[in-house]
Amino acid sequence: MESQSKISTYSVSSSADINNDPLENILRTRSGNGTVHSPPEQSNGGAHLKPVSARLESETSSVLSRSAVCPSTPLFHSSPPVGGTEGNNGGDSDLCCVSGRSTPIPEDAPPSAHSLQHARRERRRRMFPTVDYESRVSHFDPQSQHRDFRGFFTLFWIGLFIMVLTTALRNLKDTRRVLRTSIFSMFTKAPLELAVADLFMFLSTIWSWGRSGYVLQHVLQAVWLTVWVYLPFHLEWQWTHQVFFTLHSLTMLMKMHSYSFYCGHLSECHKRLRALDENNTKVEPAEDADLRETLAFEVTCPSGRVTYPKNLTLYNFVDYLFCPTLCYELSYPRTDHVRWGKVAEKAAAVFGCIFLLTVTSEEFILPIMAEAATRLESVDAYPDMALILLESISLLLFPFMVTFLLVFLVIFEYVLGAFAEITCFADRHFYSDWWNSTDWLEFSREWNIPVHRFLQRHVYGASRRHMSRPIATLTTFLISALAHELVMFCITKKLRGYGFVCQMLQLPIIVVQRTEFMKSQKMFNNIMFWSSMIWGLSMLAVHEELVV
Repeated sequence: MESQSKISTYSVSSSADINNDPLENILRTRSGNGTVHSPPEQSNGGAHLKPVSARLESETSSVLSRSAVCPSTPLFHSSPPVGGTEGNNGGDSDLCCVSGRSTPIPEDAPPSAHSLQHARRERRRRMFPTVDYESRVSHFDPQSQHRDFRGFFTLFWIGLFIMVLTTALRNLKDTRRVLRTSIFSMFTKAPLELAVADLFMFLSTIWSWGRSGYVLQHVLQAVWLTVWVYLPFHLEWQWTHQVFFTLHSLTMLMKMHSYSFYCGHLSECHKRLRALDENNTKVEPAEDADLRETLAFEVTCPSGRVTYPKNLTLYNFVDYLFCPTLCYELSYPRTDHVRWGKVAEKAAAVFGCIFLLTVTSEEFILPIMAEAATRLESVDAYPDMALILLESISLLLFPFMVTFLLVFLVIFEYVLGAFAEITCFADRHFYSDWWNSTDWLEFSREWNIPVHRFLQRHVYGASRRHMSRPIATLTTFLISALAHELVMFCITKKLRGYGFVCQMLQLPIIVVQRTEFMKSQKMFNNIMFWSSMIWGLSMLAVHEELVV
């Protein structure tokens, strides 16, 4: 009884605080009862308790959170009055509601207390705008699930447009010309000769649509590549023509290799399957039955629509040559139709990227290198030479970063996307989020997925049958390094070994990056990845043109 009297005294004595609260006045007005209770003088026994409004506000969040965790639990429970039912006007009929966890609301409580109790039971829109807060991370946080940053892609193109516009205005003011034309003029030299040679190179791949031996295939493909790589040197083409032709030749070589060796594998499986049919025993051994099922599955595509040797048609081979993939399969996932609007969009983007690459080289790379070369001729002291080189490298960082990104876009997003649309090739996964790479092995897997799949299937996989994993990995990197050095040789017309050395240096770096300590330093590894990409390109260009 003493406890109950304290609660009643506490509730009544706190009504003055409620009346002075604007929120409580609003709730009381909405309840339809404007009666104000005059509080008696507060007793000393309740001085240690909180005011009712503060107590109610502190318990609201805990009650709502418990109801969110367990919706079946009611927010307010009925309980007998503190101290029992004796002397409470009728015993069991005097049960009152419990507010929050344990604070009961007596019958003589002010109407605003009952309104607050009712407000706790339901969630609805408030008269004053409410800000909803919850536990969440920022978009750029490593734990964020947000992955859509297309706005930055749009900003990238806007920045390039501003770059071209300001460059054109500056040239118009200084030289009365909109753009410089030294690199543009390269595209006009012998374009027909390039087109005819590329057509014959493409048609010469049809010889692989045949059946020849394993060793003979390697020999013929090596001779084929040598002929087409030598041709641009013999005809003295510009480096732009030669790089395009060499990259196309390497692409066709990988396609030919995949087609011939995979069809050779299917041919062996087909022969073994037919040999099992010639078994005259009445009861087939279980091993032969299992082998028959395995071989039948091997010569049939996953969709079940094509079976070897029905794929050996000229149409199938030409279709494979146009598909944006380097690994031959009996069938590929296809889209329903060609969206020619998308093809036109991709084609326009290809020429747009080539234009931007040319402008970047004309305006921001060649002038810097020409000025640095002139300054180097007039100095003899090594400190002055080092300062000129460092300054040139720093000025080339941003242009080479833009060039790197444009080359990536023109190849993997627009050229491959256009051929995928033309051939209805449904798998457009040509790259992954390589920009988040934390080591070079991850970058090699995600930067160029078609080449990665080819090397994994036809180089690493084929080597793994005859050698250990480290040797197979070394062989794969060796072949990739030779291809990179070939492209560098076509650009500079000099055999320096930069591409080969830089590619092979990735192996010891990967070993370090794969240690437990370095694997946990993801941000540092990503910074080092981007720094090496940007600085490496600038340093190679400066060293090749100004030092050597």
